[in-house]
Amino acid sequence: MVQKHSAADTRKPYSGLSRSLVIAIDVGTTFSGVSYAILEPGEIPKIHGVTRFPGQEHVAGNSKIPSVIYYDKHGNIMAAGAEAESSSIVAQAEDESWIKAELFKLRLRPRTMQLNMNGMRLSPLPRRKTPVHVFGDYLAYLYSCTRSFITDTHANGQSLWNSVEPDIQFVLSHPNGWEGPQQTRMRNAAVYGKLVPDTDAGRARIRFVTEGEASLHACVLSGLAADVLSNPSKHGFLICDAGGGTLDISAYAIKGTSPLTMEEIAPPDCIFAGSVFVSRRAREFLEEKLKHSKYGSPDSLDHITRKFDETTKRLFRDRHELQFIPFGSPLDKDTAVGIRSGHLRLSGNEVANLFEPSVDAAVNAIKKQIEASNGMIRSVFLVGGYAASPWLFGQLQERLSRYQITVSRPDTQTSKAVADGAVGFYCDHHVSARMSKFMYGVEFLRELDPNNPDHVARKEKLCELPSGPKLLPDAFDCILARGVKVKESTVFTRKYCTELTNLSMLSVFEVEVWCYRGGNVIPQWINRHDDAFSTLCVVQADLSMLNGSAEPKVGKNNKKYWTIVFSVEIHFGLTEFKARIKWMDNVCLFILFFLASC
Repeated sequence: MVQKHSAADTRKPYSGLSRSLVIAIDVGTTFSGVSYAILEPGEIPKIHGVTRFPGQEHVAGNSKIPSVIYYDKHGNIMAAGAEAESSSIVAQAEDESWIKAELFKLRLRPRTMQLNMNGMRLSPLPRRKTPVHVFGDYLAYLYSCTRSFITDTHANGQSLWNSVEPDIQFVLSHPNGWEGPQQTRMRNAAVYGKLVPDTDAGRARIRFVTEGEASLHACVLSGLAADVLSNPSKHGFLICDAGGGTLDISAYAIKGTSPLTMEEIAPPDCIFAGSVFVSRRAREFLEEKLKHSKYGSPDSLDHITRKFDETTKRLFRDRHELQFIPFGSPLDKDTAVGIRSGHLRLSGNEVANLFEPSVDAAVNAIKKQIEASNGMIRSVFLVGGYAASPWLFGQLQERLSRYQITVSRPDTQTSKAVADGAVGFYCDHHVSARMSKFMYGVEFLRELDPNNPDHVARKEKLCELPSGPKLLPDAFDCILARGVKVKESTVFTRKYCTELTNLSMLSVFEVEVWCYRGGNVIPQWINRHDDAFSTLCVVQADLSMLNGSAEPKVGKNNKKYWTIVFSVEIHFGLTEFKARIKWMDNVCLFILFFLASC
């Protein structure tokens, strides 16, 4: 008999000394959701979803709302979420020239992630509103909805809220491809939205989890991965979180069942191939198809595209069947373009072609994960709002079957998997090791080799230390390579020394940590004009306390200098990257922490 795992098997009682509350907010490209758990000392936490939002009271148990905000021309919030899509608000917005902010999450993307919008642009934001402000406004709205839901649905709800409000813990989920700078902007947005105060303690209450890892925890919670969990072996499995904007792909293997622990077995991936891009391609296709029709006006195209989203895109499953977009009344007719009785007729191939770039990108990304994991992956779990597409699901099953990969998806509501899983991540912490996505290191001075042509070509950059050696700048020293399995307790460290000619420089001592995205081969030099290189963070330290103990030396030309020895440490195993400097002052060890996402 096979033992099935459930949340109760894997969840431990809360070990805190006083009642607390954790809220997970999943701001999606097109839809968002919130889950939470009330943490009572000694009790196993239970995850709840916020299932009632303003404007959705008539829909029982709906746990997601549109990621949309309307602003007036002065930047004041006029409507958000489900309310922003009501016919009365849409009419008022048109009459009063409100500005609609949507797809704003995509504006936070890393500079290195290219976004192909098929010629269409993200709509402009209101004046004096940055992407961080809009994200913060939306976080504030979701937080307000959550407070109302908890106070209205729990016994003594207001008293409960008052007792936990000063120390609520937040978990914000983000795509696998987001890094420290994006986490910084999200944390700033949470401060702007007044979820936490702008203090070190307040900012520390914001934690992050990738959408891939949150989805993994959701799969564990709901028993979706029961077959994998009940039969741990060398085989790995892959979580594909298909959302509105991104497909987040993460590969794992079971390393233990008591307690349940898993490890990443390949660097996670993130691609812009979500459902919104199918819609954007549809808008572009319809514009061309209807350009000579009275239905080719921008308003008509917006309406027909929205109907495509709501019906055809969600139901499409067979390229050999005619497809219809129901958008109008029986009087709407233009047979020249295939419109009859308010329905626009399309061939199955035309609709399949709208999906094709997205499907192809997903298959290629999954194949890369299979290769990166040395063929360990045997199962793919498809979750997220886009997972509900029969065509996406069927195509992944068909195209991956040749690799002996089984693709499955839950029959429960997958669109709230990330928010639920983010709470599960906070409570259960099943992932014990993660794979480094890129290469991390620092710049150092490399000794000149006059017989090396590469060195000779850089001679004009040559610098001389006070002690005499001639060295070349911009050399890259790798501290953490790509594709390395990193446990949460692992520290990667390298020792360095520098020579200073003025002790006043100690007060502003800093080290730049670099990220290299160009593959597995360690580069010899940092190319500051190459997109493969970027600054991950700058670790700053005030070393002025060494003024009294640093011993001066005399160098070339009787110039006085001081040698400072220090170590750079990288902590990568958590969902937030950390770097720190350590240095010695006689017998005392000093450490300066620096979160790369701060």
